[in-house]
Amino acid sequence: MASTLSGDPVDLSDFFADLVRCETRLYNALNDRLRERHGIVTSQFEFLRHLRDHPGARVADLAAEFAVGIGATSKGVDRLERQGWVARRPNPSDRRSSLLALTDDGLRLADAAEATFTERLTELIAGGIKASPVTAAARALSELRTSLERDQVGTPTG
Repeated sequence: MASTLSGDPVDLSDFFADLVRCETRLYNALNDRLRERHGIVTSQFEFLRHLRDHPGARVADLAAEFAVGIGATSKGVDRLERQGWVARRPNPSDRRSSLLALTDDGLRLADAAEATFTERLTELIAGGIKASPVTAAARALSELRTSLERDQVGTPTG
């Protein structure tokens, strides 16, 4: 059923289906390339990149950023730690949590994987649509994400 947004009829069910299916296909294609070249998947790359760009983040910070439960996030960090890419350090201001840091190997991996990620994402998106619609879609999704996060919509409880 079509809704009206800014005077334009939009079938929000179709929009949702397209959004989710595009995200899934992009994620899967990025998984394949990252696994092939670096032995990691997209979720691992995203954690590594976030930790590189936000030194001293906690598991709770990662969970909030990616809208994932704390338990699942902690298990993901455990896997990165076992590989020697992430280290947990005591949090001097809160003994109940740890601060996360990339190891030298983790930093090298994050940087190398980012080049692969960017290259593949550019191939997939540039090959699919023109720049103007990408700009409009990026703006619209950023606004939607901001609204959802502000209102704490879809935030996991555990």
